Amino acid sequence: MWERFSAKPGSGVILQTASTNGQVGQPYYADYNATKAGVIELTKTMALELAPKVRVCAIAPGYVLTPMQRAEYTDAMLEEVNRKIPLRRHAKPEEIAALFAFLASDDAAYATGHVYTIDGGETAGGLASR
Repeated sequence: MWERFSAKPGSGVILQTASTNGQVGQPYYADYNATKAGVIELTKTMALELAPKVRVCAIAPGYVLTPMQRAEYTDAMLEEVNRKIPLRRHAKPEEIAALFAFLASDDAAYATGHVYTIDGGETAGGLASR
């Protein structure tokens, strides 16, 4: 497996964490939305400037059920949010980590300048802003 992560000298991968909030606005999160939109554009610009030696990608997760997120929600709040997500649940942290691992590997050697949304289909119909 470690062979998949064998970058050549002078090359590399930069992976950034964006958010679906940088793609679809959410009320009351203007500062967060703006910074994540900035990460998205930074990713695209860096990919152009650093190619061909360095690949640059971002991951834009939707709702992820981290311990912090769970502590903020009552059961009723969690159910309400999950109803808006086509897969009817928050992502598990390890699902997001798996996408990072793939993009860091040589299996993704042709991936650069792109933002990968992983949100259970939430933004497919513009549901994030409802």
